[in-house]
Amino acid sequence: MNLFELNAELRTDMGKGASRRLRRLADKVPAIIYGGDKEPQALTLDHAEVLQHVEHEAFYSHILKLIIDGEKHKVILKDMQRHPFKPKVTHMDFQRVSDNDTIHMAIPLHFINEDVCAGAKAGGTIQHHMNTVEISCLAKDLPEFIEIDLADLDVNGVLHLSDIKLPEGAQILELNHGADHDQAVVSVHRRGGAAEEAEEGAEAEADA
Repeated sequence: MNLFELNAELRTDMGKGASRRLRRLADKVPAIIYGGDKEPQALTLDHAEVLQHVEHEAFYSHILKLIIDGEKHKVILKDMQRHPFKPKVTHMDFQRVSDNDTIHMAIPLHFINEDVCAGAKAGGTIQHHMNTVEISCLAKDLPEFIEIDLADLDVNGVLHLSDIKLPEGAQILELNHGADHDQAVVSVHRRGGAAEEAEEGAEAEADA
């Protein structure tokens, strides 16, 4: 797996005022790294370098390589704050990980074979109910994305969380809460199905 690399420097000037100056005058991104057996450390990153990476979907579900004063750290991105209307990243939180740490991450879902989906070919409409899924796994087994194959999904068919094929050792966190948390991921309905059912229901009430 190719790792994203980010260069960082340790930061000594703390506080909101110092962070604002970093963002405004030096075009830097304040950040923090925590976890493992080390104390949290305040960092700064180059904003231009950060922007190059955050445009990639995989950046959010990868093990990243953070280089701090020449020392390499394996991390995951736990939180990122953006400016409300400017294309600027205003803060980042990183967690240190090792290969055998169990981590929780939101992983993108990639839906494949929509063009040959049985239900779509029969005139149905594909409806996505979620685009990511929260999983737990060892850091070394973290998938970049999870594929959902729609080729055999027919009209009125539904794929649930329990239908997702996961990498070995991975678990979907939502399913740990019981069978009633087995949510729909993607489904196929006949076009206009919901509207037609509502209209039929209204007609039935009028005739009653």
